[in-house]
Amino acid sequence: MFNRLFGLFSHDIGIDLGTANTLVYVRGKGIVINEPSVVAINIKTNQVLAIGDEAKKMVGRTPASIVATRPLVDGVVSDFEVTEQMLKYFISKVHQESFSILPRPRVVIGIPSGVTEVEKRAVEDAATNAGARQTFLIEEPMAAAIGARLPIQDAAGSMIVDIGGGTTEVAIVSLGGIVASRSLRIAGDELSDDIVQYAREQFNLQIGDRTAENIKIGIGSAAPFAGAKEVPMRGRDLVTGLPKEITVTQEQVRKALSKSVRTIVEAVKITIEETPPELVADIMDRGIILAGGGALLKGLDDLIHKETKMPVHIADDPLTAVARGTGLVLEDLDSLKEILVPTQFGKIPR
Repeated sequence: MFNRLFGLFSHDIGIDLGTANTLVYVRGKGIVINEPSVVAINIKTNQVLAIGDEAKKMVGRTPASIVATRPLVDGVVSDFEVTEQMLKYFISKVHQESFSILPRPRVVIGIPSGVTEVEKRAVEDAATNAGARQTFLIEEPMAAAIGARLPIQDAAGSMIVDIGGGTTEVAIVSLGGIVASRSLRIAGDELSDDIVQYAREQFNLQIGDRTAENIKIGIGSAAPFAGAKEVPMRGRDLVTGLPKEITVTQEQVRKALSKSVRTIVEAVKITIEETPPELVADIMDRGIILAGGGALLKGLDDLIHKETKMPVHIADDPLTAVARGTGLVLEDLDSLKEILVPTQFGKIPR
């Protein structure tokens, strides 16, 4: 009864609970929060010091007593209590300007399609403990397809490739369900790690994650492109222990990323091989849609087109596709409830 009462003054929200970033969609308002999924904790007192943007500034710069951690690894909850604190922070932030003293929103959260029952339960429990009065789960490729405005309920095939921070989701969607799918624990984070590893092996240079990410965004690519040809790479020389700067080229970074990019492309091809011929014909007409931050990797659409012989399109604002999808489900829960993942209590939207 109290939940329902507090719910009258709460905003229903959709959450893209990502490994790298968390996006929050508020019903009737759109996306209002886009912050890193990072929490800074004082390990002596177990006190949460900062969450989101403030916590990310601390990564790699904290004293021994403070740890800036990411509570999600490969798209799933690795630290339950910290995830709960992070969700509580985002729910409170959404309700700062409302009259709700104790927010009790309905929440739709995107989860990777390959997760186990235990991992689903962890997300649901974290949201419930953070203040959600009802928690609904939706598979991320389905949310991305809805966010990209694909006709998911038609009797025709649509293909979505959602490359996030921790996971790559490849799915064929038809009649409101996933016909064939692949979930890889290789995505944006792995691509950054590839650059860190390449710098260590080729140049005896230790670089940080943020440096690797900036290089990936700057000149990272899956195929040659017109633009900046080289960037400086700064770090610590593993031989002398002193600071060192070198220059890396487009081609070198592309070589560093090639193995992970090849794995993603192979996952796309295998999923197409498992798809019924009629749906393959539909995808040849409509094309493959890329979403998520990884869709912005230069030349990836051209490489997938070359390998699959199908048209490839990047979704409008691919970074927010999953969050927009969870929001569109919120706006029309009654007609879209069939696409939600069954939860531990088998809750059905009312």
